[in-house]
Amino acid sequence: MNDPAMRLFTRLTTIAALLALAACGTQRPEEPVLRPAEVRAKVVRLLPAKTPDRKGWAADIQAAFAAQDISPSDSNLCAVLAVTEQESTYQVDPPVPGLAKIARQEILRRAGSLHVPAFVVNSALQIDSPTGKTYSHRLNSARTEKELSAIFDDFIDIVPLGRKLFGNFNPVHTGGPMQVSIAFAEANAKDYPYPVDGSIRQEVFTRRGGMYFGIAHLLGYPVSYPKPLYRFADFNAGWYASRNAAFQNAVSLASGIPLALDGDLVIHGSSKAGSTELAVRALQKRLDLSDSAIRRDLLKGDSQEFEETDLYERVFALADKVERRKLPRSVMPGIDLKSPKITRKLTTEWFAKRVDERYQRCMKRASGG
Repeated sequence: MNDPAMRLFTRLTTIAALLALAACGTQRPEEPVLRPAEVRAKVVRLLPAKTPDRKGWAADIQAAFAAQDISPSDSNLCAVLAVTEQESTYQVDPPVPGLAKIARQEILRRAGSLHVPAFVVNSALQIDSPTGKTYSHRLNSARTEKELSAIFDDFIDIVPLGRKLFGNFNPVHTGGPMQVSIAFAEANAKDYPYPVDGSIRQEVFTRRGGMYFGIAHLLGYPVSYPKPLYRFADFNAGWYASRNAAFQNAVSLASGIPLALDGDLVIHGSSKAGSTELAVRALQKRLDLSDSAIRRDLLKGDSQEFEETDLYERVFALADKVERRKLPRSVMPGIDLKSPKITRKLTTEWFAKRVDERYQRCMKRASGG
């Protein structure tokens, strides 16, 4: 043992053993994989007691989690339940107050934009629809978005003016118990696990379809957020809106140029530079990035990859230095919610906080509190 080489070997062996023990001590035990029946039972426990058909809801939610390989953790399940409760109070096709009036106004607005007189539209609505009732009668009776969507689909396909007035246009953009975007569902239907007899649009208005695509929109993308509140904001404002709003905030503080914190980094479908891109260009010399490099990185704003770009890292490094503090990497998008269905001033922040309140109550139930 007096050999220096042997002493060194002994010390290195001891250090390696200690490091291995330390690593074992910091590793978290893996959560047990729950059987489908156990996941369904958990959802039943977490659902409000007065929810109709809790077992049916649990079955559709569990199937959606399994099909998308999303962990059915308490946090993920409560996030889904909180959004569903906020959007529909667990109604598969929730009624919309004043929907008939909203529908008529939308038809007349669309017709007016095409210079079609109102009396021509009203005459078209008196035509009998495939149900045997006139379109006008069906509009007056419509209470849900599913009913309204079906009316428009029939109107477009059958009424002579329907194709000219609306083409493929249908004013119902969201649907189902999570009020998920129909465009999102149509774009993410490749791995949908159920047979589709009609269209993906129609599937959104079912419980299984509405929950599948709603869960995909809420949880189907990786984020670095410190808490679910920002996912709830993204559900309303779009993927990574909270992260992108934080980036816009950093750009604004570093440049002194006011920006709307809406999460939109570029004007999609256009090569024209928007307000965020122009503000970033004002920092060009300090960032040591060309216009083309700035544009290239901003176009990654719809993915987590944006956080690994030179632009993202350099903007935050500069802004942190200017502000003499580490800026938040996620903030509430400053967006006013606008829709014919909304009759009072609401914002993305309002939505996210309302959902978060429901989420916190659900997590309390999950912990037995």
